[in-house]
Amino acid sequence: MADPRVETVAKILVDYSVKVRPNQLVRITGGPEGAPLILAVYQKVLERGAHPFLQVGLEGAEELLYAYASDAQLDYVPSFMKDIVEQIDASIGIWSDANTKRLTSADPAKQSRRSVAMRPLSDRLLERAAKKELRWTGTLYPTQAFAQDAEMSLREFEDFVYRACLVHEPDPIKAWRTVSKKQQRLVDWLNKARQIHVVGPDTDLKLEVTGREWVNCDGHENFPDGEVFTGPIEQSVDGHIRYTYPACHFGREVEDVRLQFKDGKVIKATAAKNEEFLLKMLETDKGARYVGEFSLGTNPGIQRFTKNILFDEKIGGTIHLALGKGYPESGSKNKSAIHWDMVCDLRDGGEVRVDGTLFLKDGKILV
Repeated sequence: MADPRVETVAKILVDYSVKVRPNQLVRITGGPEGAPLILAVYQKVLERGAHPFLQVGLEGAEELLYAYASDAQLDYVPSFMKDIVEQIDASIGIWSDANTKRLTSADPAKQSRRSVAMRPLSDRLLERAAKKELRWTGTLYPTQAFAQDAEMSLREFEDFVYRACLVHEPDPIKAWRTVSKKQQRLVDWLNKARQIHVVGPDTDLKLEVTGREWVNCDGHENFPDGEVFTGPIEQSVDGHIRYTYPACHFGREVEDVRLQFKDGKVIKATAAKNEEFLLKMLETDKGARYVGEFSLGTNPGIQRFTKNILFDEKIGGTIHLALGKGYPESGSKNKSAIHWDMVCDLRDGGEVRVDGTLFLKDGKILV
């Protein structure tokens, strides 16, 4: 039987997240495992009088690319892919992995090289989004692979996902608009901030945000959502941080990540597992060692770690920093082929001070 919650998520994505309008060109990306949600979104786009464009890929192709592609093939990006980014009015991405570990054995140097080649496409998409020329969002369709990573049954994981999406609310779109209003109050308060000071277990980090914009993540560019973020001044990050949870990237889990910053740059990085991969990613390009995003997780409905950054970065009472690419709308000037979010849990013995004022204590926002 079809899960009616899938239909509800499709409606939220189309009518709230990207607000599809007649005659727009809407790209929908995903994999075969996500077919129920992909088709539900496709139908909704048609019903709104817009033009859906499907890009459905096979997971095995990516594995083959890193196994057999030459440097020239890794660097190659067909011109029509650039045309797509220029022509679409909206983009809806649906992650639906059947095997989240399929790239564990891939050469990280090849993965890094491919990221560099693809960077102009993602940069251009973000530029168009910042100018309000297009809208984009990304979400997840619950699969066995994601459920296994989260150490849940598929049924439990589906319940977790859809509850985080507020599908259980009588009017989910109205519920997300309420979330937006609550978070906007925090954004308005933080937009006056100059310095952030984070203290927690093995963590003492300062960064400057003067003149940077805080962004209200309320279900438009990620779904589900629940965070407020900014792009810190690139050379301002100083101190050290220990990330609570494994940093998952390119199918690998990097455990017990510890970073030391000076003048904004990572000058020392260690990990208990997959340290070599961490160091390789830091060499992707000049911007990979700088922070593109500082964020506060605000979703009270997400309280457990799932090894999926879509949810983990939203855990209420956490912070995360992204190494690499920043978002133009936040004022970030950091450019990189990577954007790697890493989560630090402050719910037990952590605090955040904003210009000396205690903003967050043991995971609870106090302002």
